[in-house]
Amino acid sequence: MNSNGPNCLHSPALRDYLLDHAYDEMIGSDGHVRPHYRALMDAMLALSPEELRKRKQSADLSFLTQGITFTVYGREEGTERIFPYDLFPRIITNAEWVNISKGLTQRITALNMFLRDIYHEGKILSDGVVPRELVYSCRHFRRQMRGMQVPRNVYIAVAGTDLLRMNDGEFVVLEDNLRVPSGVSYMLTNRRLMRRSFPQLFLNSGVQPVEQYTQALSSTLRSVSPEGRSEPTIVLLTPGIYNSAYFEHTYLARQMGIELVEGRDLVIHDNIVYMRTTAGLKRVDVIYRRVDDDFIDPLVFRSDSGLGAAGLFNAYRAGNVTLANAFGTGVADDKAIYAYVPAIIRYYLTEDPVLNNVETYLMTDPAMRQHTLQNLDKLVVKAVGESGGYGMLIGPHSTAEEREEFKRRIEAEPRNYIAQPTLSFSRSPCLIGDRIEPRHVDLRPYILFGDKVTIVPGGLTRVALEKGSLVVNSSQGGGSKDTWVLNR
Repeated sequence: MNSNGPNCLHSPALRDYLLDHAYDEMIGSDGHVRPHYRALMDAMLALSPEELRKRKQSADLSFLTQGITFTVYGREEGTERIFPYDLFPRIITNAEWVNISKGLTQRITALNMFLRDIYHEGKILSDGVVPRELVYSCRHFRRQMRGMQVPRNVYIAVAGTDLLRMNDGEFVVLEDNLRVPSGVSYMLTNRRLMRRSFPQLFLNSGVQPVEQYTQALSSTLRSVSPEGRSEPTIVLLTPGIYNSAYFEHTYLARQMGIELVEGRDLVIHDNIVYMRTTAGLKRVDVIYRRVDDDFIDPLVFRSDSGLGAAGLFNAYRAGNVTLANAFGTGVADDKAIYAYVPAIIRYYLTEDPVLNNVETYLMTDPAMRQHTLQNLDKLVVKAVGESGGYGMLIGPHSTAEEREEFKRRIEAEPRNYIAQPTLSFSRSPCLIGDRIEPRHVDLRPYILFGDKVTIVPGGLTRVALEKGSLVVNSSQGGGSKDTWVLNR
């Protein structure tokens, strides 16, 4: 780092701020603080280590008292943890955000068209743009959805798309989350904590708001209600208190002013859905579901599930209730289908993708599979249907035993895996104790699709808080921070 650059880069707080080949969100290639970070950097360096610790402790206490925790599966030390939060926000310029928004709008539009097509005419499959066998072998493809009319042709009403910034400064799409995307409550609570921790700095920085998300979500859900239901009753369907995202379910329901229900609270009669209330049964028109397809109706999917409601799918098929997102959307966020999204965009919209994909190797392709098996120590291997950092091999950080195990898995089930290069994605400044150090980050903006596309400016920036780690998932030691999109 150039110690002669502006904004006190020689400060003791920055003595461990080491630059390498990865793009740094705050420090330019010339070693100087990027212009849009200067005011923030000055403000952070003006605070004493003791003051920063006090503000961090206050934020942690706020998370604790609000019950903002997440579940870590498979750890011996316990499952419930406070969600790690970094006080140093990540900043995105307005020009960058305009391009991101354009790319995300393009992507969700094309993916909705893709889902409607594969469940109806299947033109993209007949034209050979996407292999038919890849779609039909996807475990999230629902044959029950064939020929079904979905309200307003909206299959994906809520999406969370994971982006990475690469060494050239451009954002690329790492994956699409289209089934029950989570994390938006952390985006909203991070913003509230940031406003409280640094009120004057926030006021002076010209940050675009995100607080309107729940209102926008409510409007989107209303816009996809069944025909003839001008004042729809909306509920949020949760798996219950033991789900890792239960805090988010309660938070969003409260913010939208809708009922939080479990499957046992719903009754289906004559293909109409009702919820139990103290005043009797009340008709339900829209269900914002946070329950996976497999568990939502034991008559159609998993018969052993107690999380859903028997008969819900028939009510849906009859057009008497809308589910967001629709059944079967998971086929479009399968990591093998992901490789074809640029072609999907070109097919339906006759446009080149605004946001590029990461290079992806399909294990169903013999040449790609052979290349992957010979280079497992250099690549990242992912199970196509997993999320949260599970079912993944990071080659450079793996052991010989782990690589041998993944080799066996790939050879046994090639359709279930894809591989990608180990990416050098961007790093952002974080407060680590009394020092500022860079850590790898991604970005998950949230996209709403109803009568229009709505994207609140920002999203959830997830951080790989462990030094040198590339895994940002909270379940794997990651945390989050506020994301600032500037007005100018």
